[in-house]
Amino acid sequence: MLFTIINYAGTTIGIVSALFIYPLDFEFSGTVKFIDNLSQLLYPIMVLGASHALIKFYPALNEEKRRQLFNYSMLSISVISCFVLAGILLYDWLGNFKNIDLVYFAFPVAISLAFVDLFRKQAQDLQRLAVPTLFEKIIPKIVLPILFLLLLNQVLGVYESLVFYVISYILIFIFTAWYLFRYFKPGYNYRFKTLFGEISRKDYFRYSLFSFAGSLGSVLAFRIDGLIIYNMISEEANGIFGNAVTLASAMQVPAIGLFALFAPIISNFLKNESYKELQVKYKEIARLLFFIGALLYSCILLGVENLFMMLPTRNELMQMAPIIYISGFSVLLNMATGFNTEIITYSKYYRFNMIAITCLIAVNVPLNLFVVYYTNWGIVGIAWASFISVTLFNIAKLLFIYKKFRLLPFDMGFAKMAFIFGLSCLVIYYLPETSSHFFNLVYKVGLSLIINIYVVYRLRLVVSLNQFTDKLLSRFMGKI
Repeated sequence: MLFTIINYAGTTIGIVSALFIYPLDFEFSGTVKFIDNLSQLLYPIMVLGASHALIKFYPALNEEKRRQLFNYSMLSISVISCFVLAGILLYDWLGNFKNIDLVYFAFPVAISLAFVDLFRKQAQDLQRLAVPTLFEKIIPKIVLPILFLLLLNQVLGVYESLVFYVISYILIFIFTAWYLFRYFKPGYNYRFKTLFGEISRKDYFRYSLFSFAGSLGSVLAFRIDGLIIYNMISEEANGIFGNAVTLASAMQVPAIGLFALFAPIISNFLKNESYKELQVKYKEIARLLFFIGALLYSCILLGVENLFMMLPTRNELMQMAPIIYISGFSVLLNMATGFNTEIITYSKYYRFNMIAITCLIAVNVPLNLFVVYYTNWGIVGIAWASFISVTLFNIAKLLFIYKKFRLLPFDMGFAKMAFIFGLSCLVIYYLPETSSHFFNLVYKVGLSLIINIYVVYRLRLVVSLNQFTDKLLSRFMGKI
């Protein structure tokens, strides 16, 4: 429960900032997004799959070997980070490259993220994920708006603001380490011969490298648009695009929480070859996430423009609307496919993630470059390019899982829900509007929520919805 509350609190802060603060300076927002994208590109190299390997091999080890595996992972990240820094210095020395100063801002953020990723995986194994999530989700969401306001009021300059932004991630690293080591004592055993007598060194490195390839490929596939927009269009365009994607990504908060909580369970199902139980959970979670995602996306389609028109930054916000629609639909499709990535990652077929990611990059990068060089579609075209790539990526994973496990998250219930949401959204969209943006927002969004929740409940299409609603009704009726 606390994990969910933290995720939603962080998302709420992010949405408020994206609506009221970040549009005041899209140029600085674009610069921060660029640093974030760079750090997201660097930190998988530093981790090199160690955090995924911790989840993969943890259940098969005793307590002593688990501590050794954690220590090995920390040492690995430290050594590789030194090589990454050496590579950055060499890159700087070879020539006068544009934005090299931003790479130096991204490096400490990346190394903090690398250790935090490992610490979170260990906390996840200990079932103590909530507090590390609090640090990771809340601190940047609070610090960045404050830095924006200080910059806008000329209390801080751009570089000073970026320094404090970096410091916030270093604090996340320190706080997460402090919390984890209160409950987990890894000791100082750095002799790993006995560890690799328990697990195959070859299997460990093979799994780590394939996990690394998948993680790095994901960044190249999903973050490449931010790098391209900043370098080939403008900082301001990157700010607009990044802000819109941030708002659209708020839809997937329920999915993030469920994926994190179910990762160890999925790993155990696959290890024990409990495919029937996995199929039940796969369908149940996918249908729940599709319901939540479709509900939120309907609200976005029907209400976002009226909401923007009520706000003081309406002119800046309206530039984001097309990106939000496209990115939001991409998030919806991703939610509807359930935890297909986790099934592949924790199975013996984990290598397929690298193949799928490579294909995604091969589609996404050329599409993005085509939009930049051969069209005048701008960031809307880049949003469509990303949507096409991610859709093909998800289809490939679904087909692979069905071929290897005969598992699919879809059934007639999915088709019914898609029809219900599509029809209700279409009808409500074309209902007449008044001159009041507030009234239009409330009545259209409210009508969508009431119709969709009621119909899905009556048709019993989502088990969790019926269980939750029935429990509320029984409590309410009991009090009368």
